Order: sequence, then C-alpha cells, then structure tokens
Amino acid sequence: MISPPFSFKFLNQSLLLLPEKAIFWEEEKMLIIADIHLGKVGHFRKAGIGIPKQMEQDDLALISDLIFEYKPARIIFLGDLFHSDMNNDWDWIVMWRSMFREIDMILVLGNHDILTNKFYDDLNFSLYKTLMINPFLFSHEPLKTKDLTDDAYVISGHIHPGITLKGRGRQLLTLPCFHFGAKQAIIPAFGKFTGKFCVKTIRGDQVFAVTKKKVISF
Repeated sequence: MISPPFSFKFLNQSLLLLPEKAIFWEEEKMLIIADIHLGKVGHFRKAGIGIPKQMEQDDLALISDLIFEYKPARIIFLGDLFHSDMNNDWDWIVMWRSMFREIDMILVLGNHDILTNKFYDDLNFSLYKTLMINPFLFSHEPLKTKDLTDDAYVISGHIHPGITLKGRGRQLLTLPCFHFGAKQAIIPAFGKFTGKFCVKTIRGDQVFAVTKKKVISF
C-alpha cells in the first residue's frame, strides 16, 4: 500500500515527497527516483555472497505501485539504475519495462551505470549526463559548490543521504532523508540494498526524514 505523500511547494513547483523515497513532480507528471542499484543482488550472488533475490523484485514492484498511484507521464532515474556489470537481474528490468512501454523513461547516468548504451537503447531509455527541465537541473552526483549557479536548482542522488536522530537513553536512529540546500537537493536512495550517509546541514537547509509510513519535516 502506498503511504500518503508530503506536499512541498518549492520554487513555485508542487513536489510530493514520498515515503517510498521518491519525488512526484506534479506540474511535469514526473516521478523522480535515485540510486535503485538493481543488479546489486546478482552482483554479490555471482561473487558467492548469499543475498535474497527478492530484494530486486521488491524494488521494481514498488515502482510499479507508484506508477499505478500517480500515473506519471515519465520517470527520471538519477543514476545507478543498474549496479555495475551484467548479470541475470537484467532480465527483471526487461520484463518490467515491457509492462510500461507508454511511459517515457530517462536515465541520468551514474558512476555504476557502466553497461553499454545499447542495453538501454533496446529498452527505449533516454540517456543523459545531466538534464535541465526548468527550474531544475538533474544530476547523479551533487555539484561542487564552485559549479552551482543561480540559473538552475540541482536535484541529485549518489550520496544516499540520511539523518541521525537522538532518542532517550542515547539511542540513535539513522533515517533516509531528502536534503534541500540553498542551490541543490540530494534525494534518498530508492533501493532496499543501499546504505545511508549522514549529511551535514547548515542554517536554512530543509531536511525531511523518511520513515516507512511518512515523511517528516525537520
């Protein structure tokens, strides 16, 4: 079941921050997803490390649920769609893509997207290094401070951002988060088989922690 989104008005655009760790951009009818790392399970299994196969299928099933719920015209993947070299998990992507041929799918290439372009061309994916759709510039990796401009607000992934919350009795809990800074945002990794890196925030940043059921503003 899809959980209720957090409505976020930003740069005169309506963004739904989803507990499923994605964004739905209402004006563009676009689903924004980063760092699924499909194929990572197969990558480790090929190396003899026992990882449940179900993880891959669960991630694709969840994207399918989001498609049925929000009916996007297009989906943009902010890099690391498929983790490194070819393995049998690619077959799941082929089958899943065949179910949603009418949706425009875009991949902003990440450091793990090392398969040749032909694999993505065969599935009718549009490939970019970065992509500008006003007012946002989509990138896999966050831009360095010196490269940020006032002409576009960057939305990126790569970092797998998290925020650590302190509870009673010195308990610590690290949750995925959406991190919106002055000139760029970093969105959480969508894939289940991914870690988290605690981001540093400064005054004025907007951070939204993600639980299984909701998105919480801090």
